[in-house]
Amino acid sequence: MTAVAHAPSEHLDRRGRLHVSDRFDEMMARLDSIEETVRANGAQHDIEGRLAPSTIEALKSARVFDIGVPVEVGGLEFSPRQVVAVIERITEMDAATGWVVMVLQMITGTTAAYLGDEATRELFSGSDYPLMAGQGTKFGQARKVEGGYRLSGQWHFASGSQLADMIHTAAVDEMGRPLIFTLPKSECTMVDNWDVMGLRATSSDDYTVEDVFVPDAYVYEVTTKTPLHGGAIYEVGLANMSGIQHGGWALGMGKRLLEEMRKLAKVKSQRAGDGTTTDQFYAEYAQAEAKLRGARAFLMQTWADNEETINRGEPLSTHQESLTRLSLNNATWTAHDVCMTVYKWAGTTALREGDLQRYFRDMHAGTQHMSSGPGVLQQCGRQLAGLAEGSRWVFFSLVESAPTQ
Repeated sequence: MTAVAHAPSEHLDRRGRLHVSDRFDEMMARLDSIEETVRANGAQHDIEGRLAPSTIEALKSARVFDIGVPVEVGGLEFSPRQVVAVIERITEMDAATGWVVMVLQMITGTTAAYLGDEATRELFSGSDYPLMAGQGTKFGQARKVEGGYRLSGQWHFASGSQLADMIHTAAVDEMGRPLIFTLPKSECTMVDNWDVMGLRATSSDDYTVEDVFVPDAYVYEVTTKTPLHGGAIYEVGLANMSGIQHGGWALGMGKRLLEEMRKLAKVKSQRAGDGTTTDQFYAEYAQAEAKLRGARAFLMQTWADNEETINRGEPLSTHQESLTRLSLNNATWTAHDVCMTVYKWAGTTALREGDLQRYFRDMHAGTQHMSSGPGVLQQCGRQLAGLAEGSRWVFFSLVESAPTQ
């Protein structure tokens, strides 16, 4: 990470313009250079339940945690489709690593975007800025006091907490307003209870906070789409920022699973009578390839349209927000379908310890994220079918807009 180039007024000149990084090709080359290390550590990550030191060093040397951070506070600030491609690439190397990267760089970046100058000077003024993890969907309680809030609550799924220095967490105040609070991880009680089937190395632990003071400067509204630093990408809001990450992760999962199937098929097809020598296997593999490529095209086209809109300084329409959530859902469940096709034809190989078994477990863990849940899909269909006129998206819920007075 680089030292901050803090210019509080710079974002005023860039508001409404999408920053497309000229460092994208360089980043992809750096990812190529660390791939061997990250892939080799995948089994170790799964066994130990955390990323290996050599993986962490490789990720930091490649500056992957900078891609979601505004340029004006020292980050790289990639565009949505650039972020998708990076997360996709890392997830191909190791699913848990891709998950950790997507969470940390997004939360760190949005914190820098939505907090004001006082907080960003304190957090991003050194040669290394803190990484941030936490929970933004379950709410704790916040009581307003002079200069800030007293925060309490219990939260789940702080993915990436192994590497985090700060925690970003949601709570409601006495007026019922949903807010995001940023505080040192040292002021939280981390609960080491991430005992799960898949994504074991993501450190998605629970945590509690008991009556901790958080200054006003470290608080912003959950639903904000008004960045105080950075360009137009941050104007899509937290829910859509999360969708960018999860879309990239799903695509990376599908690509790696097909890769593993190709490698296995070369071995299995040497055995007389193996299923991978049948026309049925050829057809189902082709269908899996087509479905994944179609899901990627849908996701990327949706974000290409979104990028054009926000680059003009306009908010996404409800229709665009529906397509954005639908393209994520489609990518996630298409990757799941690919996974099941691979599992079917891999035979007993996927039952045994190895990359295929790990990716099978990781895929089934990733599908449980609320952003790709059935409720979101149903609401997308209702809006796209023209049966939710006047509604708007608030996070992952379609709500009726308040009537104008």
